[in-house]
Amino acid sequence: MICTKRSGGRSGAGSEFPMTRILTASDVAALLTIDDCIAAVETAFRDFGEGRIAPPQTLGVHGEHGTFHVKAAAADVFAAKINANFPDNPRQYGLPTIQGLIVVMDVERGTPLAILDSTLITTLRTAAATAVAAKHLAREDSRTMTIIGCGLQGRAHAEALLRVREITKVFAFDTDPAAVAGFAQHLGIEVVRTESIENAIAESDIVITCTPARSPILGIEHRHDGLFIGAIGADNPEKNELAPTLLAQSRVVPDILDQAAIMGDLHHAIAAGAMTRDDIHGQLADILCGRIPGRRNDDEVFIFDSTGTALQDVATASIALRRAIERNVGVEIDFASSA
Repeated sequence: MICTKRSGGRSGAGSEFPMTRILTASDVAALLTIDDCIAAVETAFRDFGEGRIAPPQTLGVHGEHGTFHVKAAAADVFAAKINANFPDNPRQYGLPTIQGLIVVMDVERGTPLAILDSTLITTLRTAAATAVAAKHLAREDSRTMTIIGCGLQGRAHAEALLRVREITKVFAFDTDPAAVAGFAQHLGIEVVRTESIENAIAESDIVITCTPARSPILGIEHRHDGLFIGAIGADNPEKNELAPTLLAQSRVVPDILDQAAIMGDLHHAIAAGAMTRDDIHGQLADILCGRIPGRRNDDEVFIFDSTGTALQDVATASIALRRAIERNVGVEIDFASSA
């Protein structure tokens, strides 16, 4: 259990009052690495598969220019994340696409322990989950990767995938040339800008889609033996990166089935009649706890349908808070104080 507290005071010597730690975006950046997040996310999904964590909960509210998501889960702490996803923000206002906060609370007393900026955590934990999926579902000899969508998520995914597979070449595709240029500066391996996703995918072992697409950008024509696809963009029912026929002829592994069936690419395959919930290979948690096998041969085609879950948020927020307490990072506020 994580506990942030102050002793003495209102109820006599020795009494304890909870303090709430505030962690800004720069605080979180100083506390977390992608390696931390990969390890934490893998543990969280395995614990969920083994029944040690209750199912996470999610709520989506649509606005005129974006979507608000509320995602919550309880592990060693309770975490609830409120995120706003507004794709036009960078172009129109110079603001991040994703902004939000994570509230962390004690699971034994229900007291608020921390409020964290959620932007970096969302980026890192999303990439971490894809890396965990690729660790178990991508071919071990994968060397070439295509990233479609080279913004923050694309860059984070490239870095995360390098931790689990010995990638030597990355094809980068984005409608914004500046995004590709920025992407290429961060990796330290060969990056090839491509204007043909068809040719890039044909040469790739791994394909990651990180776009706000509302109609499929990958179809059955892009499928080839041994491919692993991480589909990241479909985090609400209107978004759709993969054609239903592509999912129907692949082994589909959602992060959370109940969520993917109503808001992921799987949702569109079900709506089109191409698949049912029973047609998936298994959830990521099923793979990690050994209930269902991962890749069994080099010809299988796997799709990881990532919709984003509070399992990832609670795991990464817990690490950030622990380190903040150890290193005395952030500002403590006594919300319980009275005049």
